[in-house]
Amino acid sequence: MELTRRTFSAVAGTTVLGLVLGGGSSGAVAPSGAGRVVPTGPPPPPPAADGRRHEVRADRYSLLVDGRRLVLWSGELQMFRLPGPSLWRDALEKMRAHGYNAVEVPLAWNQHSPAPGRYDFTGVRDLGLFLRTAAAAGLYVVLRPGPRIGADVDAGGLPGWLAGIAPADRRRHEREWLRRVHEIAGRHLYTSGQGTVLLYRLTEPRLREQVRADGIDVPLVDGDTGVPRPEDAAEERRRRLDDLAGGSVTPQGSLAFGGVSWGWLGAPPVPTAYDEGAAFDGGRKATGRLAPVHQIGQLLRHVPDLSRLEPAARVRAGDRRVAVRHLANPDTGAQVYVLRNDSDQDLTTELPGTAVQGPVPVAARDAKLLVTGMSMGGERKLAYATVQPMLFLGAGRQDIAVFVGRYGEMARVVLECPSQPETTRLDAEAAWAYDHGRLNVSAPLGAGGLTRVLVQGGGSDRPLILVFADDATSLRLWPYETPSGKVLVHGPALLRRVTLDGGTARLTGDVRAATGLEVWGPRGLTGLTWNGTAQPVTVTRAGSVTVAAPAPGTAPLPAAPTPVPPALTAWRRRTENPEAAPDFDDTDWTVADKRASAGPTPVPKGRPVLFADDYGFPYGDVWYRARLTDAAGLTSVRLAHRTGELGLVLAWLDGEPLGAGRGSADGEATTVLELPESLRERFRGRSEGVLSVLVRPGPHDDRWTARGLTSVTFGGAAARARWRVRGAAAPDPVRGPLNNGGLYGEREGWHLPGLDESDWEAVRLPRADRRQGVTWYRTRFRLSVPKTVDAAFGLVLEDAPERAYRVQLFLNGWNIGQYVNGGTQHTFVLPGGVLRTRGDNTLALAVLAEGGTAAGPGEVRLTVLGSAAGGVPVEPVAAPGR
Repeated sequence: MELTRRTFSAVAGTTVLGLVLGGGSSGAVAPSGAGRVVPTGPPPPPPAADGRRHEVRADRYSLLVDGRRLVLWSGELQMFRLPGPSLWRDALEKMRAHGYNAVEVPLAWNQHSPAPGRYDFTGVRDLGLFLRTAAAAGLYVVLRPGPRIGADVDAGGLPGWLAGIAPADRRRHEREWLRRVHEIAGRHLYTSGQGTVLLYRLTEPRLREQVRADGIDVPLVDGDTGVPRPEDAAEERRRRLDDLAGGSVTPQGSLAFGGVSWGWLGAPPVPTAYDEGAAFDGGRKATGRLAPVHQIGQLLRHVPDLSRLEPAARVRAGDRRVAVRHLANPDTGAQVYVLRNDSDQDLTTELPGTAVQGPVPVAARDAKLLVTGMSMGGERKLAYATVQPMLFLGAGRQDIAVFVGRYGEMARVVLECPSQPETTRLDAEAAWAYDHGRLNVSAPLGAGGLTRVLVQGGGSDRPLILVFADDATSLRLWPYETPSGKVLVHGPALLRRVTLDGGTARLTGDVRAATGLEVWGPRGLTGLTWNGTAQPVTVTRAGSVTVAAPAPGTAPLPAAPTPVPPALTAWRRRTENPEAAPDFDDTDWTVADKRASAGPTPVPKGRPVLFADDYGFPYGDVWYRARLTDAAGLTSVRLAHRTGELGLVLAWLDGEPLGAGRGSADGEATTVLELPESLRERFRGRSEGVLSVLVRPGPHDDRWTARGLTSVTFGGAAARARWRVRGAAAPDPVRGPLNNGGLYGEREGWHLPGLDESDWEAVRLPRADRRQGVTWYRTRFRLSVPKTVDAAFGLVLEDAPERAYRVQLFLNGWNIGQYVNGGTQHTFVLPGGVLRTRGDNTLALAVLAEGGTAAGPGEVRLTVLGSAAGGVPVEPVAAPGR
């Protein structure tokens, strides 16, 4: 049940809040008292682990934190897809700067638990460190530990070993998992002042009692595990404004950071890249979806009118293709209109019966938020605007109001002023006129960056700066709150921090393209430093200070340098799959003779269980070997397998390749392999042989469908088979249980740094080998990126699409993804920290070829995904070698 004004108004009093938000536990989470309404006012300050107890309540309008209204504005960050604490800090600081006030954190159980009773919260799985980093960034945390989280993770985040557990015993393990999470989360609750965990998303209500018994006293919110992934900025804006207009007290944010599905993490059929629909891409750069999140997030932070809204009189747009939601703040009188255009045409409409006069444009399949009656300082009020306000704040001696919209749109802002103000265009693009107590200002958005108008008098003794920006320019406007007052910065790609030291503002942040730097701040601001370097400044007519360019025609802050990646050369090659040979020693392999499976997939009648999960091999490649008897006359081998649509099976008989078969998205696939004439001749006179099968299974779905072989039958003979199976060795103690599979080279450490390659063949790429099975390629490279530059790198693989092969990519021993030649993904993010940007790196490619075509790899090269001057120092992630 999602808590909305509609569901709230359907019941009496606030009892429903106690049910949904977890009332009846500690007093810190009770709903607000009946009859007591918290008025509109400033939101609570940014959260911190401040050591003071905090009260968290709610009413039908918003959350109430220490008696102040908080409109939650969250985004999801999947820490397991950003494998490195430095990346967490970078991502969380970017979220806070871009208007988010909360981060939703799903926890993947399978990342933390390699076996029953074993849990690991160290390294890239250090939940406590993540929660401390979120608190330091000033973000609330919405914790979502599952057990099942969805999130496009293998089996919804449930550990692979759970497939071998009887269903009756699984709940005991679920409770143990949550208890381990709660031991850590309980030390970071906002109610206790020890952290910023504000809410707990309960995906399975039956676990509510345990959550409370384990000491988690923050509000519990029910909700599904799906996270929206909008197609573009317009869809993001429509969904976010729908939440706002619908009165959702705890709206579900969309994906802020996705990252990569490294190792065997991802769910079917998700590729390694996991940034589609995210506000930030795999290289940690802003995408086009970020602008509405940034704009509305800043508005909710700096304009409290939107924290208490009630449905107001119905409004019909002049163009009925535009839907209108009308809300009002009963305290301030501000009116809010959410306009939605679901048509495929750009529309312009009037809003009869409202304070909004004149036509309002609404782009195709987009939405717009308009506000009237908002205070503009003193006796000045916003009569109406045809564009969205982004913020209103006081910085030093002046007030600043920012209005935003699409590039090229003509913005109109009308202020009610009891007397005529002195109005000055600070940029040539703006126009203004005063008539009958109203100041009318218009400006084209995006022309020359910012457009500013200075308004003095007109009902206030504080100057007002009207600032107009298009979507792209709005992403370079940064409000920041300091103990000495608020600051607004324009220019850089990111503002991370501001500290005020006397008359100097010390700013840290990131620069990508060359830019200027303008700062509005408290009185007496006369100096600026940027990332530790003092800047020459000039005071402007807008009451700001700007940085002077070092020379004519240059920008005050130069563009970040773009590193030049080295070419990948000095490759070495070695073939493997000795398991295909008939004399391979498999005596230490697991005997596959079970007759019943713990999972839901039916076992073929009269045949042994061959599912990889039942033998403890849930992730990665799995080898099967069968010793055949009574095989005289054998003509074909029929493999039934469940591998998912990206799965693959390769088979050998007595060491000779039989061929390959691909998986199916619909369940079981069947591959019939005919024996070549040489093998048929051999089995005319003998009855014994060895069948070897390599299975590359795809990820588990959320129904626990088995992976691996299902059954094997034979044509031409009633052969009998005695099976053994082998998958991954013991889980990597640093990289975790999803890093490795069962390839021979993985078991021997061929993917790890420090391997002696002296007996490997020196080769050049591209290759065109034609061989069924596995071939490894390794090379080393060194990067020397300056410490002041945060550069994101990717690995690009390209080849002729008809070549049938796949590649596992290992960087410094970390399995960073799977490439399928002929597929859609060719660029793979090399996560910072795993990648040494100032040091040596080892790249290993495990090429799995079907044998029917020439196989690569073809072109393999490094590419720069983005660079910024500034950033967060990236600390190396542990990568033990041989």
